[in-house]
Amino acid sequence: MIHLIWMFMLIAGIVTAMFTGRMEEVTEAIFTGAEEAVVLCFGLISVMVFWLGIMNIMKSSGLLKSFTNMLRPIAVKLFPDVPANHPAMGYILSNISANIMGLGNAATPMGIKAVKELRRLNGDKEEASRSMITLMALNTASLTLIPTTIIAIRMNYGSASPAEIVGTTIFATGCSTIAALCIDRYFYHRKLKKGRI
Repeated sequence: MIHLIWMFMLIAGIVTAMFTGRMEEVTEAIFTGAEEAVVLCFGLISVMVFWLGIMNIMKSSGLLKSFTNMLRPIAVKLFPDVPANHPAMGYILSNISANIMGLGNAATPMGIKAVKELRRLNGDKEEASRSMITLMALNTASLTLIPTTIIAIRMNYGSASPAEIVGTTIFATGCSTIAALCIDRYFYHRKLKKGRI
């Protein structure tokens, strides 16, 4: 659906530019935007490679395992329907850890694998289970300690202090995580009271 929206916006913009005589500005914006996108991508790649390397070092040294072991008791309480030793729990912990480290790109494959395992636990039903909904809420509003992507964008655009947003990011994502979990639990208990679960 989203690709249809983008196509509509693109076509509408080009048609409007044709009728208003601003086609030259559209052409210039396309080429300028493409150039900026390439520069931005190279900047993001360098920072992502650095942090993925740090994650690999953490994994090899056992620090990542220690970190996920610290998160395990919290995850077990947040996902009571998932057995503690089930593969889904491992993927959930990897997803949460990657999000906390600000590695959204690394978190996505783990989230997809976690949802596949949770679907198997749910008997391959089409309707999302409680654990799937909780994972999506957490994944969307995740606590982030190191906002690598934003730091990289700020570096690319010449920020004097690109990492100064770390404190506010921790606060904002902490608030969003708490809000997401509260809303998730509210609707779960509301559904429970109505007898739908």
